[in-house]
Amino acid sequence: MNSFLRALRLTLRYRWTLLGLLGCSLMVAFFWGGNIGSLYPIMKVAFERKPLQDWVAREIDTAETKAAELEQRLRALEAGGPDAPPGDPRERDILRARLRAEQAALRMARWLQPAINAYLPRDPFQTICWIVAVLLVATVIKNAFIFGNHMLVERLASLVAFDLRKQLYHHTLRMDLNEFGEERTGAMISRFNVDLAYLSQGISCLFGRALLEPLKAAACLLGAAFICWRLLLFSLVLTPLAAFLIRTLARSIKRANRRALEENTQMMGVLSEAFTGMQTVKAFTMEKYERNRFHRTSKACLAKAMKITFYNALAKPATEILGMTVVFVALVAGAYLVLKQETQLLGIPMCDRPLSEAALLCFYGLLIGASDPARRLSDVLNGIQAAVAAAERIFPLLDRAPAITDTPQAKAAPRPHRQLVFDHVHYHYTPEQPVLRDIDLVVPHGETLCIVGPNGCGKTTLANLLPRFFDPVRGAVRLDDVDLRELRLRDLRKLVGVVTQQTLLFDDTVYNNIRYGSPHATRDQVLAAAQQAHAQRFIEEQLEGGYEMVVGPGGNRLSGGQRQRIALARVILRDTEILVLDEATSQIDIESEQLIHRALEEFVRDRTAIIITHRLSTLQLADRILVMDAGRIVDLGTHDQLLRRCELYRRLHEIQFRQSAAAGPGLRPEAA
Repeated sequence: MNSFLRALRLTLRYRWTLLGLLGCSLMVAFFWGGNIGSLYPIMKVAFERKPLQDWVAREIDTAETKAAELEQRLRALEAGGPDAPPGDPRERDILRARLRAEQAALRMARWLQPAINAYLPRDPFQTICWIVAVLLVATVIKNAFIFGNHMLVERLASLVAFDLRKQLYHHTLRMDLNEFGEERTGAMISRFNVDLAYLSQGISCLFGRALLEPLKAAACLLGAAFICWRLLLFSLVLTPLAAFLIRTLARSIKRANRRALEENTQMMGVLSEAFTGMQTVKAFTMEKYERNRFHRTSKACLAKAMKITFYNALAKPATEILGMTVVFVALVAGAYLVLKQETQLLGIPMCDRPLSEAALLCFYGLLIGASDPARRLSDVLNGIQAAVAAAERIFPLLDRAPAITDTPQAKAAPRPHRQLVFDHVHYHYTPEQPVLRDIDLVVPHGETLCIVGPNGCGKTTLANLLPRFFDPVRGAVRLDDVDLRELRLRDLRKLVGVVTQQTLLFDDTVYNNIRYGSPHATRDQVLAAAQQAHAQRFIEEQLEGGYEMVVGPGGNRLSGGQRQRIALARVILRDTEILVLDEATSQIDIESEQLIHRALEEFVRDRTAIIITHRLSTLQLADRILVMDAGRIVDLGTHDQLLRRCELYRRLHEIQFRQSAAAGPGLRPEAA
């Protein structure tokens, strides 16, 4: 429940919306009570068959007479004396209270009398028609407040969900990379989608629908039919118009929902891209850009949601106005039958015998009870409980602090650095499954280090320690003499460029994908980076639209080699001191691999490069080769040294040699 209360506190940000919906609720309550209370003079006229002028005159006479009697009794009690009649000691207070009530009623009757005499007709039937017209106007005004109340309630609920969605997304961008496994990502998407929807509905239920009570329309109509089914049918003459209006609104709501779902799909696409490519987002420190992109998409969804709210809000007062019009038709027709003691209306038989006043009153009450079908509500308690459960899933995620954060004394990264040091590094995801064991390694600035080893030996985890996607559980990774945990995260990740095997491109233009991570780069710099990555030729000659072509989700409109070269251009434009390539050429064709190698040969000069690979052709870039197995360093040296002394490296080399020979002509293995 505390989590739900935290969500409710967010509503205090929108005080004017809160005040507006509370004001509308009060006005709805006022007009609802006023409309029902105004039936009293109608009943008086109908039962007594006299105009309201007679009624108010009689009220004045009655109040004056009773007030005089009470004053006389009160004076007798106050006079006292031996001849005073005995009585209850509290009688004097009771008499005073009754006298005040009669005097108040007398004042009210005298205040109403001039208006009644001046404006109301003296014919009883005409009087009822006039009051009915006033009631219709009052109902229209009341429904204007109902419309405003519904709009403000839904706006409040949508704005709270909008704020929570942004907070959740901002927090998610700061979460650790290991939070984005396939199963956990699905749970996060569920919180953005299902849980927030339940929470929004619960807030809407609490501030809006929980104030209203569903009417039993079917039972009311059956009861009215039992009293006089012909009069009921006559009263429902406007039902086809109501059905037509509801059908028209239903179509509009359906179209609006379809458009809202399309916008929601785009928003989920942005979420999916960001979650899937979270490593790229973090590596290029694009959290702010992703926040802004999500804000724009989420705001478009909010606009569509408010359009649906508009139609829903319009449907309820429109159907109630028609429903109350049905009641007013019955009021006029029923009053005519009772006052004229007729069984026919316009020559149409309405009943077998004249209706009694009590039966007509019951008939009116039943129709009023069935006049607002648009307010049929689902279980309010279940809605609030679902919101409470949703809040208990959302806020713990918001409260979860990321492990990878800046320390209060975080320093700027040294540039240029002298060396990278892995000082007896240990890492595990769970204590029972160690991934890295006592890694002790020094990589001088400007060296290209290739890492080889069997799958699952810890190569990628070792590389992921550099941009601090993970932190060692023991030992330290240092840039010169500074532990990476003491550096500002943004500075560190601006220092490290990452290209992975599964290169992610965003559903944007080629130009914006190259510029991703370098938002202030000029067009000339983007073109120069593409040229250096040997990507300019295929972009200009093979892609329709060139740099302005949208690459599709994940870059699916491009080949693997094209995606890798654009990703390399992105890193080149970033101009990082440290380059991490994780199997970046393992799934591309020979021609693309050769072009990428040519680009890397130029780019890695005077930079530190960590290259994870199985390709023999890639090893020619290495100054040294690190061999790993089971999370440990097996050997470190040049290609020739390892061939002479490392059994594991020779075995891996022979496997790659055979695969390269079977694949056909290409780069020669001995070039490695």
